[in-house]
Amino acid sequence: MKVEEKGHTVIIKDTQGDVKIFHDKITAEYNNYKEKNIILDMSQDNGISLDVLLSFLPLSNKHRKAKKSFVMVASDIEYSDVPDEMVVVPTLLEAHDIIEMEEIERDLGF
Repeated sequence: MKVEEKGHTVIIKDTQGDVKIFHDKITAEYNNYKEKNIILDMSQDNGISLDVLLSFLPLSNKHRKAKKSFVMVASDIEYSDVPDEMVVVPTLLEAHDIIEMEEIERDLGF
Protein backbone atom coordinates (compact mmCIF):
# COMPACT_ATOMS: atom_id res chain seq x y z
CA MET A 1 0.00 0.00 0.00
CA LYS A 2 1.41 3.35 -1.05
CA VAL A 3 0.02 6.56 0.48
CA GLU A 4 0.52 9.99 -1.07
CA GLU A 5 -0.95 13.23 0.25
CA LYS A 6 -1.71 16.14 -2.05
CA GLY A 7 -3.31 19.08 -0.30
CA HIS A 8 -6.71 18.06 1.04
CA THR A 9 -6.59 14.65 -0.68
CA VAL A 10 -4.87 11.37 0.12
CA ILE A 11 -4.22 8.84 -2.65
CA ILE A 12 -3.97 5.26 -1.44
CA LYS A 13 -2.64 2.82 -4.01
CA ASP A 14 -2.89 -0.94 -3.84
CA THR A 15 0.62 -2.26 -4.48
CA GLN A 16 0.12 -5.91 -3.52
CA GLY A 17 -2.64 -6.85 -5.94
CA ASP A 18 -4.74 -8.38 -3.16
CA VAL A 19 -7.87 -6.28 -2.76
CA LYS A 20 -8.98 -8.11 0.41
CA ILE A 21 -5.75 -7.20 2.21
CA PHE A 22 -5.98 -3.65 0.78
CA HIS A 23 -9.55 -3.33 2.11
CA ASP A 24 -8.52 -4.57 5.56
CA LYS A 25 -5.55 -2.17 5.75
CA ILE A 26 -7.66 0.82 4.70
CA THR A 27 -10.36 -0.04 7.20
CA ALA A 28 -7.79 -0.46 10.00
CA GLU A 29 -6.02 2.81 9.18
CA TYR A 30 -9.14 4.83 8.30
CA ASN A 31 -8.71 7.23 11.23
CA ASN A 32 -5.43 8.44 9.69
CA TYR A 33 -7.28 9.58 6.55
CA LYS A 34 -10.76 10.54 7.75
CA GLU A 35 -10.08 14.31 7.59
CA LYS A 36 -9.01 14.17 3.92
CA ASN A 37 -10.67 13.35 0.63
CA ILE A 38 -9.74 9.79 -0.30
CA ILE A 39 -8.81 8.30 -3.66
CA LEU A 40 -8.37 4.53 -3.69
CA ASP A 41 -6.25 3.66 -6.70
CA MET A 42 -6.86 0.06 -7.75
CA SER A 43 -6.16 0.70 -11.42
CA GLN A 44 -3.27 -1.80 -11.44
CA ASP A 45 -5.49 -4.63 -10.17
CA ASN A 46 -6.82 -6.57 -13.12
CA GLY A 47 -10.19 -8.22 -13.03
CA ILE A 48 -11.75 -6.34 -10.12
CA SER A 49 -15.35 -7.39 -9.76
CA LEU A 50 -18.32 -5.33 -8.72
CA ASP A 51 -18.56 -7.40 -5.53
CA VAL A 52 -15.04 -6.32 -4.59
CA LEU A 53 -15.92 -2.67 -5.14
CA LEU A 54 -19.10 -3.09 -3.12
CA SER A 55 -17.03 -4.26 -0.15
CA PHE A 56 -15.86 -0.63 0.12
CA LEU A 57 -19.44 0.73 0.18
CA PRO A 58 -19.79 1.02 4.00
CA LEU A 59 -16.48 2.91 4.19
CA SER A 60 -17.51 5.12 1.26
CA ASN A 61 -20.86 5.93 2.87
CA LYS A 62 -19.22 6.73 6.20
CA HIS A 63 -16.68 9.05 4.55
CA ARG A 64 -19.20 10.83 2.33
CA LYS A 65 -21.53 11.31 5.32
CA ALA A 66 -18.66 13.23 6.95
CA LYS A 67 -18.73 15.60 3.92
CA LYS A 68 -15.54 14.27 2.36
CA SER A 69 -15.03 12.74 -1.08
CA PHE A 70 -14.35 9.02 -1.54
CA VAL A 71 -13.40 8.07 -5.11
CA MET A 72 -12.22 4.70 -6.38
CA VAL A 73 -10.09 4.27 -9.49
CA ALA A 74 -10.63 0.95 -11.23
CA SER A 75 -10.28 -0.13 -14.83
CA ASP A 76 -12.06 -2.96 -16.60
CA ILE A 77 -15.33 -2.49 -14.73
CA GLU A 78 -18.83 -1.90 -16.07
CA TYR A 79 -19.38 1.57 -14.62
CA SER A 80 -23.13 1.52 -15.28
CA ASP A 81 -23.44 -1.40 -12.79
CA VAL A 82 -21.87 0.61 -9.94
CA PRO A 83 -24.47 1.96 -7.47
CA ASP A 84 -25.08 5.71 -7.53
CA GLU A 85 -23.82 6.15 -3.97
CA MET A 86 -20.32 5.05 -5.03
CA VAL A 87 -17.93 7.00 -7.21
CA VAL A 88 -15.77 4.81 -9.44
CA VAL A 89 -13.76 6.27 -12.32
CA PRO A 90 -11.23 4.81 -14.78
CA THR A 91 -8.32 7.23 -14.22
CA LEU A 92 -6.58 9.14 -11.46
CA LEU A 93 -7.10 12.40 -13.34
CA GLU A 94 -10.86 11.86 -13.34
CA ALA A 95 -10.73 11.11 -9.61
CA HIS A 96 -9.07 14.47 -8.97
CA ASP A 97 -11.65 16.20 -11.18
CA ILE A 98 -14.54 14.59 -9.25
CA ILE A 99 -13.06 15.71 -5.93
CA GLU A 100 -12.61 19.24 -7.24
CA MET A 101 -16.25 19.37 -8.38
CA GLU A 102 -17.51 17.94 -5.08
CA GLU A 103 -15.44 20.50 -3.14
CA ILE A 104 -17.04 23.30 -5.16
CA GLU A 105 -20.52 21.84 -4.53
CA ARG A 106 -19.83 21.68 -0.78
CA ASP A 107 -18.54 25.26 -0.78
CA LEU A 108 -21.75 26.38 -2.50
CA GLY A 109 -23.87 24.46 -0.01
CA PHE A 110 -25.24 21.74 -2.30
